[in-house]
Amino acid sequence: MRKSLWLAVLVLVVAMPAMAADHPQKPGKWQIKMQMDIPGMPMKMPPFTHTMCITEEDLKDPQKAVPGDPKQQCNVGDYKIDGQTVSWTVDCPKQKAKGEGKITFADDSFDGELHMTIEEREMTTKYSGKWLGACDK
Repeated sequence: MRKSLWLAVLVLVVAMPAMAADHPQKPGKWQIKMQMDIPGMPMKMPPFTHTMCITEEDLKDPQKAVPGDPKQQCNVGDYKIDGQTVSWTVDCPKQKAKGEGKITFADDSFDGELHMTIEEREMTTKYSGKWLGACDK
């Protein structure tokens, strides 16, 4: 179960490469819903919903927006913005994890998917986001 919790945190972290100067995501409070699929698991993981504040500063650098222990951070690479769609790769050497993701933004929402291989286990996470307004002060 501990590894499952780590996976959920990793997905939250990777779902936020929504961070670049010309990024289509707007700052504010976002509700993010995720559903993980790990083939071979005896039961399906329940959906996870998290609300977080994304600031202008967060939108400038994907690496700085990654919370947690710097020794466990993942490296975001091949970061591309094509209109309303953002794609990237991720490498987490300590966790032996690699993957790629893509998010497509609308005015107040986004949908995306992340494919990861973690210690030779495949995982797909689908996520969506809804802008809730300005961040609480």
